[in-house]
Amino acid sequence: MSQSIFNHVLGPVLHGPSSSHTAAAYHIAALVRSFLGEEPVEAHVAFDENGSWGQVYAQQGSDLAFTCGVLGWPIDDGRFFEALETARRQGVTVAFSVTTLPGAEHPNDMDVRFRGRSGGELRCRARSVGGGAVFLTEMDGHPVHLEGDAHDVVAPVPSRECARAVCAALERDGACPGEMSLADAKEGVHLVVSCRRAPSPEVRAALKALLAEECARSGFAESVLRVGTPVFFVPSGEPLFTSAAEAVRLAAEREGGLGEISRAYEAQLLGLSEEEVTAEMTRRYRIMRASVERGLCTEGDPMRLLDRSAGKVLAAEREGRLPQGGLHTRTAARALAAMHENSAMGVVVAAPTAGSAGVLPAVAVTLEEEWGLSEEQVVRSLFAASGVGLVVALRATFAAEVAGCQVEIGAAGAMAAAAVADAWGGSAQLACDAAAVAFQNTMGSICDPVQGCVEIPCHTRNAVAAASAFVCADLVAGGYVNPVPLDETVDAVYAVGTMLPAELRCTARGGLSLCPSALALPMRDLRASRRE
Repeated sequence: MSQSIFNHVLGPVLHGPSSSHTAAAYHIAALVRSFLGEEPVEAHVAFDENGSWGQVYAQQGSDLAFTCGVLGWPIDDGRFFEALETARRQGVTVAFSVTTLPGAEHPNDMDVRFRGRSGGELRCRARSVGGGAVFLTEMDGHPVHLEGDAHDVVAPVPSRECARAVCAALERDGACPGEMSLADAKEGVHLVVSCRRAPSPEVRAALKALLAEECARSGFAESVLRVGTPVFFVPSGEPLFTSAAEAVRLAAEREGGLGEISRAYEAQLLGLSEEEVTAEMTRRYRIMRASVERGLCTEGDPMRLLDRSAGKVLAAEREGRLPQGGLHTRTAARALAAMHENSAMGVVVAAPTAGSAGVLPAVAVTLEEEWGLSEEQVVRSLFAASGVGLVVALRATFAAEVAGCQVEIGAAGAMAAAAVADAWGGSAQLACDAAAVAFQNTMGSICDPVQGCVEIPCHTRNAVAAASAFVCADLVAGGYVNPVPLDETVDAVYAVGTMLPAELRCTARGGLSLCPSALALPMRDLRASRRE
């Protein structure tokens, strides 16, 4: 499975506070809506009572994000807080329940049922896998593996010969069919084929006619042709590297840094020019920078549990009212700021998740404002950070529900250390070593959000990780020899994460989540305040 920087590492752009539970909810709804093939009038979602969704979906805006997807709105739509009310006004039923999901295999599994205006129905099992990435694992009772990064054609067909005829028609249409999956069903076979571009209206009509003819000839039940619209960039090339060791070797061969080789990776994978991927990274950096600026305002939108403090910390530092102060404290304040915006359900960039959306923006803004780097140089450092993120995505996960906070804020800290090392002019090896040191010092970090909100202790963890990124880069640049390489470090982090009990993996059932003071904190109604 190929991993993309924009699909899986530095993104998506989203309304906070959670990539796993806010962005992923949107992506699942948008993807299922596209397979339904018409305007939905009903959407029913069932969360597993033993999973993560059921514990936190209301606090983390999963219902709002899912409804945005049902309505066909963009993920960063300004009407985000109006989604449920708009659906009611338009006669669209969106309902959520917590129950037992038979056969659930992941803490982020959900069952979804859509009904369209013409009466057509679609049932899916879906899964959030971290950082906003999703899988559809079942469709209309058939196993599938759909990630939303292709124009997927799905249909029950009478025979394998019919399936091959469908693929041949797509090939003639220039849709570039990729991997084809055939699963034996009670009757016929279930076809899934991924395409790099959408089948034309003409070939869709031809395929429907072909399926109708084959079904009538064989006495097969009516076949419903479904075509999904991707919610992510569509890969069209092969990954340039699959490990940190390979990235370091290639960077040395090309006499470049980790940022340059990671940019080349994304361009090759997505079939885009390096100028195009640079433009997209620049767009995302500007959203990051704006989230820091908004978060530093002391009179911004409220959070559920915390009061705004980032602007106060930065002001105190500038006025010399702190025990130490300095670049590290200013960076930490900027990380708090981006997280304030995230927790107020503002628009942020998952980096690599929304729960860690403060670390990289803070470090990047510090590099620009305090090191005097150009925007172009900052963007290159973000590609270096993304190179480390790719290693995590390939070898582990970004889901705290699976491996704890170490793969969210811990991963962000490692990525940020690489960004600092690359911005300083360090080699790809130095950047990967700085990332490894950062990771080694967050290994075992649990995910224990107080009252299910991405605020306590998430904000200060982001702040500390952002500040320590400079320390880790300094240590390696100054002569510390990292004995355990990044690839092995990531493997160890993942192994430790899977050993954590479920209570310590984003369920709000352990750690600080159970402290009496934490449980007694009053929670604000962000939706009501936004509507006001």
